[in-house]
Amino acid sequence: MSHDNNSTNSTVPSNFLRGIIDSDIASAKYAHRSDAQGKALPTVITRFPPEPNGYLHIGHAKSICLNFGLARDYAGRCHLRFDDTNPTKEDQEYVDTIIDSVQWLGYDWKHEGVTHLHYASDYFDQLYQMAEWLITAGHAYVDSQSADDMAANRGSFSEPGKNSPFRDRPAEESLALFRRMKAGECKDGEHIVRAKIDMASPNMNMRDPAIYRIRHAHHHRTGDKWCIYPMYDYTHPISDALENITHSFCTLEFQDHRPFYDWILERLTEGGFFKKPLPHQYEFARLNLTYAITSKRKLLQLVEEKIVDGWDDPRMPTIVGIRRRGYTPEAIQLFAERIGVAKADSWIDMSTLEGALRDDLDPKAARLVAVLNPLKLIIDNFSETASEDCTAPVHPHHPERGNRHFKLSRELWIEAEDFMEVPSKGYFRLFPGNKVRLRYGFVVECTGCDKDANGNVIAVHCNYLADSKSGTEGSANYKVKGNIHWVSAAHAVEAEVRLYDRLFSDAHPDAGGKDFKQALNADSKTVVTAYCESGAELAQPDEKFQFERHGYFVADRLDSKAGKPVFNRITTLKDSWTSK
Repeated sequence: MSHDNNSTNSTVPSNFLRGIIDSDIASAKYAHRSDAQGKALPTVITRFPPEPNGYLHIGHAKSICLNFGLARDYAGRCHLRFDDTNPTKEDQEYVDTIIDSVQWLGYDWKHEGVTHLHYASDYFDQLYQMAEWLITAGHAYVDSQSADDMAANRGSFSEPGKNSPFRDRPAEESLALFRRMKAGECKDGEHIVRAKIDMASPNMNMRDPAIYRIRHAHHHRTGDKWCIYPMYDYTHPISDALENITHSFCTLEFQDHRPFYDWILERLTEGGFFKKPLPHQYEFARLNLTYAITSKRKLLQLVEEKIVDGWDDPRMPTIVGIRRRGYTPEAIQLFAERIGVAKADSWIDMSTLEGALRDDLDPKAARLVAVLNPLKLIIDNFSETASEDCTAPVHPHHPERGNRHFKLSRELWIEAEDFMEVPSKGYFRLFPGNKVRLRYGFVVECTGCDKDANGNVIAVHCNYLADSKSGTEGSANYKVKGNIHWVSAAHAVEAEVRLYDRLFSDAHPDAGGKDFKQALNADSKTVVTAYCESGAELAQPDEKFQFERHGYFVADRLDSKAGKPVFNRITTLKDSWTSK
């Protein structure tokens, strides 16, 4: 999608971030920059900077759509950068799944043939050199306080902090200690490098924040080369500047970190490391979705305690989970577009996400009949050896997609709820003496039922009206209120169907310090053996269908095999939670 640099594209919802970009373009703020090779840079360069310490979730998906989408719309580029500065929590497994998730969502990091996949660890040498300069210039120092003393001297929101006794340590001494730290001569926690700003600042993040710590740990990319690692708040702005980022979009929790972002880049610009204009950080509201949690710690707890079946459990809000559930990249993009970008936190109802999903799937998903709670229906006046060909559209609104063909025979499977021996008021389906239409087939009249020794209905009997078949002239002679779906017992495809629902029954499962496990929905997963119309056995992994009357389903991308389909319910046909 192209973007008119003089006005906001009318096909894209406006938001305050687009307004900022439009203003920067109008003022030519980033218009005359070039890279190290002298090549002109785009006027909009964004980045998505995950830490590779877990699986991405739906909140990250919003950020991905925002950063890559804005870069696309303004003919710029978006970098994928891993902020891998904490070796004890990071792993190549997380790098791989993040790359896969971003690509699945429909984005890449190539621009004019150049791949912009970066790692903060790519910059470790430069980050170290800049820290040495900051120490030499008097903007940083090595602090040798204990962690407890440092915390005590930091102060509080109501009290200023106290200067470290090492704050005025000569630059030469700090530099020598820093080099000893790098050489591995110091223990973890023995020293730390801090920026020298203002211990009385009302912003706690400006009270001499740490920029380097000792950590003797193996890094998944740099191995054992380093035993000191830069802090995130130090690394992030520098990485942005090294990559010529223009607009650094973060969620609101980083708003109080912005002054340090600006401070570090201003100091390093004074040192000749960067030129203006510098990147600028802007904050937007993170995604708060009802009936879900996005805390990495709590998601890990669900996995480790086997409350769910792994990170890709279809009930999880992880991108791998919603992908396996059957969500589409287009649905996620549509959702992100609909919720927009705000400056203040708010809650987005799960129904908004599910609504975007339905709107995306409805015109795409082929239709299919499946009986999830089967009860035998016997047509007594139909030959035991005969069968009748029936047809139905692959998609009711797309006749060009053709028809599907299946058989009607003497014994059928119907939904158990489609029969009541003693009907309730307003019940128009099968009960003795009532007529209904078998969808795509004949009108039948119920004659009774069979029961087992406990009085449970095990089969329903009926007679069919031979001149009433759908699509024939005779069908117009019969007016019935009930229309039920069915599958021929002789031709049905047996399938495992996993009926997934929301993982939590509380809209805010962990709000106010609540134990989120107390809000788990006991009915979030039900596994049934269903009977599907012929052709279902050909379903390919990730192929999506609308099971008529039931909702949208997907052939599980891992467990579904040729001839033995396994289906996951993606979502129901309409929101069933509004009355809960």
